[in-house]
Amino acid sequence: MYAPPRSSSVVRKVTVPDVRARKGSGEKIAMVTAYDYTMARLVDEAGVDMVLVGDSLGMVVQGLSTTIPVTLEEMAYHCRAVARGLGRAHLVGDLPFMSYQVSPAQAVESSGRLMKEGACESVKLEGGQEIAEHVMRIVRAGIPVVGHVGLTPQSVHALGGFKVQGRGAGAEKVVEDALALEQAGAFCIVLEAIPPDVAARITEVVSIPTIGIGAGNACDGQVLVSTDLLGLSRGHVPKFAKQFADLGQQAVDAIGEYVREVRSGAFPASAHTYKPNATSRADGPAREPAAHDDLDAPLALDLWH
Repeated sequence: MYAPPRSSSVVRKVTVPDVRARKGSGEKIAMVTAYDYTMARLVDEAGVDMVLVGDSLGMVVQGLSTTIPVTLEEMAYHCRAVARGLGRAHLVGDLPFMSYQVSPAQAVESSGRLMKEGACESVKLEGGQEIAEHVMRIVRAGIPVVGHVGLTPQSVHALGGFKVQGRGAGAEKVVEDALALEQAGAFCIVLEAIPPDVAARITEVVSIPTIGIGAGNACDGQVLVSTDLLGLSRGHVPKFAKQFADLGQQAVDAIGEYVREVRSGAFPASAHTYKPNATSRADGPAREPAAHDDLDAPLALDLWH
C-alpha cells in the first residue's frame, strides 16, 4: 500500500510545470475528484497529484441525471471547500455548462471567477477545435487550462447519451481536437471514454500529458471519481470505474449498528457521556460547571475531537 512520505518540512504544492514535466518521465499522474473539505483532506493525504472539482458534482452530490444544471456559483462554492483541504495536490475547477460556450470573453470571465472565488489553480473545459480560441484567450489571461475531449458530458444530448467516442471515422476528430487544445495552450488533456488505441495515439502525438478516464493505460495519468473508486456510489457504475474499496457497504453497516444501539439504549454509554453535576446538598449548592464544560457551546465541534 502506498504511503506518502511524511516530513516536518513545508509541503510542496504540485504546480503546472510539475504536471507538464511528467510527460514522458515514466511517473504517471494520479488525479481524483473531490467535492468537499473532508474528501479533499483524505485524497491529499493519500498522495494524489491533482484534484478535480468536477461538474460531476451535479450527479454525485446533487443527485441530478446530468451535469447540465450545475451553475458557476455552485462550482465556486465546492472549489472553495476543497481548496481548504489541500496541502499538496493541484486544484482544477470545472467550468460548467454555458459558462464559457457563448464567447471567448465569457470563458475568460468565468475562468477568472473560479480562480478568484473558488481558489482554483487551473480550470477545465470540455470541447476541442470549437473552443480552441476560448482556451487561448484564457491562457493569455494567465489562467492554466486543462482540456477535455472524447466523451464530454455537457454535450450528452447532442451525443445521444453517455457513449464511447472516437469509433471509426470519429477517431480522427478526437485526435484533431486534442492537437487543437495543445496548440491553444492547454497544459494537459483529459481523454474520456475513447478506445485505448486512440488514446495511445493522442498521447504519442501531443507534447502535454494526457489523463485518461476510460481510455486505457497508455495515457500519462488517470482520473476517477472519488465516490466510484471508494465504492460509495450506488446504482450503475461505469465499466472504467474500478472500486478499490467498498466503503458504501461499510457505511451502511456502521450506521445500521448505530441505529440498533440507539433504539436499544446501548448508545450513548458512560464513555460517551460528560460527568453529571454533583447532587445538590442541603448545606450547599450544586458544584459550578468545570471550565471544560464550555466545550458544549455551539461551534465547538473541532474542540470536541
